[in-house]
Amino acid sequence: MREKIRIASGQGFWGDLIDAPYQQVTAGNIDYLVMDYLAEVTMSILQKQKNKNSNLGYAKDIPPLMHRILPVCKEKNIKVITNGGGVSPLACAEAVMEIARDLNLEDLKIAVVSGDNILTRLDEIFDSGCDLNNMETGEPLQPLKDKVLSANVYFGAKPIVDALAAGADIVITGRTTDTGLTLAPMIHEFGWSMEDNDLTSAGTVAGHILECGGQASGGNLLANWEDVDNLAEIGFPIVEASPDGTFVVTKHEKLGGKVSYETVAEQLVYEIGNPKDYITPDCIADFTSIQLEDEGNNRVKVHGITGFEKTEFYKVSCSFEDGYSAVGSLTYSWPDALKKAKAADKILRKRMENLGLRFDEINTEYVGYNSCHGPLSKQIPEDDLNEVMLRIAVRGQNYKDIDRFGKELAPLILTGPPSVTGFAGGRPRPSDVVAYWPALIPKKLVEPELKILEL
Repeated sequence: MREKIRIASGQGFWGDLIDAPYQQVTAGNIDYLVMDYLAEVTMSILQKQKNKNSNLGYAKDIPPLMHRILPVCKEKNIKVITNGGGVSPLACAEAVMEIARDLNLEDLKIAVVSGDNILTRLDEIFDSGCDLNNMETGEPLQPLKDKVLSANVYFGAKPIVDALAAGADIVITGRTTDTGLTLAPMIHEFGWSMEDNDLTSAGTVAGHILECGGQASGGNLLANWEDVDNLAEIGFPIVEASPDGTFVVTKHEKLGGKVSYETVAEQLVYEIGNPKDYITPDCIADFTSIQLEDEGNNRVKVHGITGFEKTEFYKVSCSFEDGYSAVGSLTYSWPDALKKAKAADKILRKRMENLGLRFDEINTEYVGYNSCHGPLSKQIPEDDLNEVMLRIAVRGQNYKDIDRFGKELAPLILTGPPSVTGFAGGRPRPSDVVAYWPALIPKKLVEPELKILEL
């Protein structure tokens, strides 16, 4: 058993800094590089890509990235774990294997974790008595089955642990929890029991800190954000973990950014819901037990974490077709910029009413005034604003109504308030609305699948 391992975050989402993983493997010493590519909407995008081309359905950034980092990882014995396989983890692994051949690498094992994609099993699951009820509304999914675009189970750390035990150098998964990517190497290296709720909770908290990339090392920081050094070359966070479940959050010294009590604390409260019950497939972590100690020099110790037994369910992330939407904007300038924008909104709404257009929702924002805070925005004299962007969006089930909205926006330029500009990109066109459906499924109904590719 090693006394410590260093696990580095390489991506916080698909579209994050492309150079971050390369910097993590070259700017200092690490043992594991973990990369989180998946958000709920990402799965539906990837499923659409796979429907068009069976060789796609994964984060396409991965193969060119692997071309850069694989030689370094092999030389330094750095293992890579990512959920960027999306809905096609095997296709992703095969693409990476082809990269390895091009690089003339030898003795490489890539583990593929699949089984999370249940899109083709929905009828079987419904027949078993599981209705995949919406966690927020309680409604069953079955009436929407023909509109479902993607359905993926959130697996935890266990299949990744199995992959590492099989000697994998790279682990590519489908929909795995963000936290499981980091917890897995701790379990593997330290021999933790999956039933030790305190230790698995500690690894889960570590994973939560790493999952959003640079957000834990100075990015998106509210507290003293101007004091963060060199955000242009921000170093993503690293967890230096010990067998007893304590760990230190840090970063490579030569890179920018900042690791402090504030950066770690802000990340800890990001997207957690009830802090007493942070539910994952591996455990339920108690975030109220977390103790932080700022040791200075970009090092924050995290300890004291406790947790509870895992549940009998996996979470399922589904997406489905829910009509159409369109968004358009016009910009009005001083004087009376806000008054003009409000008048234009009123005129547009009246014209759409006269046409008999029907929408499920119409939303208006005045960018520069209330687009961030809505009704909570500070009331200021309208004439103090140099310019205001009117941004209006509609959503509904009727394609023709959404399309006609787009044709009514541009005429405001010559038939509405004065001093208007900023109409770019042509008429707003209808886009498909992809809606989110969260559900639970008994763990006994799904099983992770593990496949090893060897070079």
